Amino acid sequence: MDIKLSPADEAFRADIRAFLGETLTEDLRDGARKRTSLWQDIDTAMNWQRILYAKGWAAPNWPAEFGGTDWTLIQHYIFAQECVRAEAPALIPMGLKMCGPMLIGYGTEEQKAQYLP
Repeated sequence: MDIKLSPADEAFRADIRAFLGETLTEDLRDGARKRTSLWQDIDTAMNWQRILYAKGWAAPNWPAEFGGTDWTLIQHYIFAQECVRAEAPALIPMGLKMCGPMLIGYGTEEQKAQYLP
């Protein structure tokens, strides 16, 4: 399969690479390298999560109304690919991939207001 990216997607990739180049410190990369399967250095993961939060990218898979990015599927793919290439720490999945999406889909308005950004 040969995936051809649009000029806009290539520009997005360049933006992601620039961001990662500016923000990924050697300490963050070292912490990411220590990850074994699901277990990772919590301080490294939380520091990386704070950096992404400041950029507006803390929950890339969520809808924008709940703090997500509203990226296309291709943009998600590019972001994930570039994070792996740059040796970025993994995000802690429990809240971002399990609890948050469950609240978005099934939570009451009160629960969403309490627990989601």
